[in-house]
Amino acid sequence: MKLQRVLVPAVTLLVILFSVNAVPARGAEQTETIKGYVIDSACTFVKNLKNPASPECAVACAKAGSPLVILAENGVIYWPISDATPATSQNGRLTEFAGKKVSVTGKVYSRGGSHAIVVGKIEAAPAGK
Repeated sequence: MKLQRVLVPAVTLLVILFSVNAVPARGAEQTETIKGYVIDSACTFVKNLKNPASPECAVACAKAGSPLVILAENGVIYWPISDATPATSQNGRLTEFAGKKVSVTGKVYSRGGSHAIVVGKIEAAPAGK
């Protein structure tokens, strides 16, 4: 009887612990608003641009297949991603803002030093801000 009083709670605890660990881990996520430029990813890295050369240049690069990214005011690069499976390119959503300053709100993920955002809302940033 004493063994049963100890064994049942112990087994229950083990089942709970194994159930929690069986849930797949996800990258840290939270909803944030990011302000920055929609810019060609290659130019951001290769040319170390702090802002786009021009909207026309960013659009041309996007049409050629280069992914657009959001270069935040603090220098962090956010890769716009889809949370759908299979994932889809976000260039279609971003092209009208290519080369322009924007305010983007969505779920932000960080993993291994990389940053990504599932764009919920995107709009041109007010002039001068």
